[in-house]
Amino acid sequence: MLDPVLIANAVVSGLLLGCLYAIASMGLAVSFGMLDVVNIAHPAMMVLASCVIAALCAPTGFDPLLAALLIAPVFGLLGAGLYRLYHLYFERRGDEAMQGLAFFFGLMIVIEVSLVLVYGADQRWVETGYGGLSLGLGPVGLPLRMLLPALMSLACIAALLLWLRRSFTGRAVAAVAQDRDALRFLGADPIRIKTVAFGLSVALAAIAGGCLIVVQPVDAHSGHVFIGRVLAVVILAGLGSLPGTLVAALVFGVIENVTATLFGPAWSPAVAFSLLLAVLALRPQGMFGRAHA
Repeated sequence: MLDPVLIANAVVSGLLLGCLYAIASMGLAVSFGMLDVVNIAHPAMMVLASCVIAALCAPTGFDPLLAALLIAPVFGLLGAGLYRLYHLYFERRGDEAMQGLAFFFGLMIVIEVSLVLVYGADQRWVETGYGGLSLGLGPVGLPLRMLLPALMSLACIAALLLWLRRSFTGRAVAAVAQDRDALRFLGADPIRIKTVAFGLSVALAAIAGGCLIVVQPVDAHSGHVFIGRVLAVVILAGLGSLPGTLVAALVFGVIENVTATLFGPAWSPAVAFSLLLAVLALRPQGMFGRAHA
């Protein structure tokens, strides 16, 4: 007989895990779903941010979540420069499909090799004052090392959605993938808008890296675990649907955690990705994508 307390804890832990998947996927939802730039190096950028934050926080005792907010603008500027290179050598020439994908694959390898050379193959970890604490809601436990990153993730996602809907630049980001010429009539440069948006996606990777280093140790190859998951979340939601990305990430996290609790960790990826295949078979545009006539 199933223990309801065990299931409740698994669901709550899955929601907290889903928040991590959400902030990890949100940057890719912007670059892939809205800009049509398949940045498969996004998880590697997240791990790079985790390692940088660990290097900053370990000797100083600074909180990694605050450090993530501080380095996010730096990563955003690096992302903006990276998109300019991508546009100059691939997108402008019409080679963004396969050669552009190879560019980001190569970037992912460069990041991983650089992390091994600088930090070695050992795992990186940041000790926090709240790492071993937990908040109890009746029989359900909320570990602060999961809860605080989840709250930060939700706050950043809410700020992103608000910016996209309320600001001119945010609305232009949503429009640039749909009708670039119409955007020019409004006096906006599509390349500048895409540069801003891609920089924002990399800044979100830095914030996700801060959340990740609080939740678990990382090494140079930790991004491999997230490549399939973030792509699955973005596709499951429907390309370009940021609220859908949040919901899909939460669903993904709950299914993985409940499956791991009931049947063992080895089953959780299989069940979660089976859901992705089932949804795509029944609704190819994703859960929140728009059907095409």
